[in-house]
Amino acid sequence: MSNITIRLPSTRRTQNQYETGTSYLVTPGDVITEDTDYMRGHGTYCTGDADDKLYSSVAGVVERINKLICVRALKSRYTGEVGDIVVGRVKEVQQKRWKIETNSRLDSILQLSSVNLPGGELRRRSATDELNMRSYLNEGDLISAEVPQVNVDGILSLHTRSLRYGKLSQGCLVIVSPSLIKRRKNHIHNLSCGASIILANNGYIWIYTTQHSSQTEEGDGGFIISNESIPIEDREIICRLRNCIKCLAKRSVVLYDTSILYAYEASMSYKVKQLLDDEVCDEIVNKTIYLLQQANVGNSEY
Repeated sequence: MSNITIRLPSTRRTQNQYETGTSYLVTPGDVITEDTDYMRGHGTYCTGDADDKLYSSVAGVVERINKLICVRALKSRYTGEVGDIVVGRVKEVQQKRWKIETNSRLDSILQLSSVNLPGGELRRRSATDELNMRSYLNEGDLISAEVPQVNVDGILSLHTRSLRYGKLSQGCLVIVSPSLIKRRKNHIHNLSCGASIILANNGYIWIYTTQHSSQTEEGDGGFIISNESIPIEDREIICRLRNCIKCLAKRSVVLYDTSILYAYEASMSYKVKQLLDDEVCDEIVNKTIYLLQQANVGNSEY
């Protein structure tokens, strides 16, 4: 979160301060503004009596879009947007669709017509395809997908019509707050340490080895998974990345490829199991923040 300052409850916000684009942290019950020209958005309320003040109903960051004021909660369920990359778990197989748990308020939907079938055939889905749905994705399977549409009721529609997405296997899942994931153009990275990572916008992070990362042939639909055993060296890299991400998330550091790599480099002087200690965790986070400051990366996002 950029340009965030903590204010005292008695501090007032003027229209000029909102026009500067600066965000402010507020707590429930704080007065956001007394100006009646602003419209009430999400996370705000007014008493409706003679009081024209606009109050915050959640703890978060005040954001203004023209004359609309809303408060973005610091910790909340994932709210999807078109183009987001998500990692989810198959919750239920229904008629011509899968119900996916994506850490949002409502379960997401993956239609049978929104996946590439094995063989790479582009055709209408038949009754045979519907009967074979569990051979593609079964309950409990992890998948990576993209959000092409957000329905009116808030349910996310997903698709895996790309070789970048599909069924996930042989890796480690780390769950963090969605607010810690920095929105970027690319959320799938091949790190220099020898592992790859999917920083999903819904707070589900998938870590896997680069040599086993979606090495699928053209036209397999993303469902053919390699069952080769992962060497112990690669497993140690995955565990170290997992513990580094946990350290950064515990100290509310924004997660993206650069911050994770800096934390990984700072952790090389310790064993993997030592990263679970609070003192070691604090030292790694401090080194990461220092490296981000030195590289001018983050700009107050830590």
